[in-house]
Amino acid sequence: MKRVIVDCDPGNGIPGANVDDGLALALVLGSPGLSLELITTVAGNTPSQQGFNVAKSLVERLGLSIPVLKGADRALEEPAEPWRKALDSRVYETKLAHLWQGVRQPTVFPAPEEEAADAIGRLICANPGEITLVAIGPLTNVALAMERYPEMVEAVQEIAIMGGVFALDDYIKDTNFGLDPEAAHKVLTSGASITLVPMDVTTRTLMTHSDLDRIAKLDTPLARFVSETLRPWMDYSIQTRKLPGCWVHDALVIAWLLNQQVATAADYYVDVELRPGMTRGKSWRYRRPLRVDVGIGEPDGGLVHVLQTVDNRLLIAMLENALAN
Repeated sequence: MKRVIVDCDPGNGIPGANVDDGLALALVLGSPGLSLELITTVAGNTPSQQGFNVAKSLVERLGLSIPVLKGADRALEEPAEPWRKALDSRVYETKLAHLWQGVRQPTVFPAPEEEAADAIGRLICANPGEITLVAIGPLTNVALAMERYPEMVEAVQEIAIMGGVFALDDYIKDTNFGLDPEAAHKVLTSGASITLVPMDVTTRTLMTHSDLDRIAKLDTPLARFVSETLRPWMDYSIQTRKLPGCWVHDALVIAWLLNQQVATAADYYVDVELRPGMTRGKSWRYRRPLRVDVGIGEPDGGLVHVLQTVDNRLLIAMLENALAN
């Protein structure tokens, strides 16, 4: 049994918000091999309070007692306003908010007083070598936890991260690292044991309406949650991204923890650009020896395990199996 914390920015039921965090949570909850001990939310795909409402609503809907805590509302340094404008208004600019008509909205809950970063740091440090931290939003909470609990770097069993983009047409940066580059830099170069799932591999995932139809027939609480909330996002993705379905970025992180046959991986040094300009927030990776190493000093932190390819058929089968539970 692998003990996990999931730090996320879910948007299930929110017009225009990606639903892969909620799908990842459903995969955790439906997998007997994983014990979900804490859910925390961070500003990213959705504002932190909105993500908290989504996660808390799911836990309440399932009758579970898993603690859910709201985390950081803003990045360490990156201005929030341009990102919020882009992420929160695009669905209205494209006049596609009607796709969410009739979809159940998350309940609004008061946020607990305990801070997510403190809860993450305390739980990991109290259980050295036993907790896997799944970070599938911007890394603000994780960076704050490391700052407050430096021993967490050695105590965490693994940090499994969805974020970064290295060589993908139409992207210079991704949302998770772009929204808080300083946090991404701090975590990636911390020396902790890290697995990174970048967009280069998650954009090779695909869920279609046919897949969702099979999930809907399972008629379990988890399957109903997924089929209800993924349907409008899938239609939105088909219209705005010209895909035959939608990518399921964050679900691949959980699938890798369950079965490493679902992907291939290789080790790299990874970091994020922090300087102002159009490449701020862009991730990069390298392995030694480099053919040209002028100006390349010693790397910060250690090697990061980076996923490279995915078996999408196995991924979808794993999702269906978990949602049947």
